[in-house]
Amino acid sequence: MSLHNIKPAAGSTFTKKRLGRGEGSGSAGTAGRGHKGQKSRSGYSKKIGFEGGQMPLQRRVPKFGFTNPNRVEYRGINLHTLQNLVETKQLTEVNLEVLMQNGLANKHDLVKVLGRGILTAAVKVSAHKFSATASAAIEAAGGSVETL
Repeated sequence: MSLHNIKPAAGSTFTKKRLGRGEGSGSAGTAGRGHKGQKSRSGYSKKIGFEGGQMPLQRRVPKFGFTNPNRVEYRGINLHTLQNLVETKQLTEVNLEVLMQNGLANKHDLVKVLGRGILTAAVKVSAHKFSATASAAIEAAGGSVETL
């Protein structure tokens, strides 16, 4: 170490320039804010989406459609998913707890069994709803359907 490469300890120096602290500091007067205008005033804060007085984008874009606040969302589970689950875990009954343990549903989900795929195993399936094709396929395979 020599005099030409000595540096202060990390964190010991203050690098941010103090604004508006007298003429001798080099940043007095307007303190880097320029002259006049809204941005030079104290307490200035720009609203999100503000476009300088131009009509903001979220107000220019047309709104349309309707969102039903009473819509009921179901987690759809197809027959081929049930078949795969039964084959890998050797199950005779599939209910909400089994689906939660295998990451196919969450605690507060409403589950609807859908008819895509083929089910060959005789399984008792418990869910909140069944499509007509799914319930027919489960019963054709020798299983039973239980609506929660």
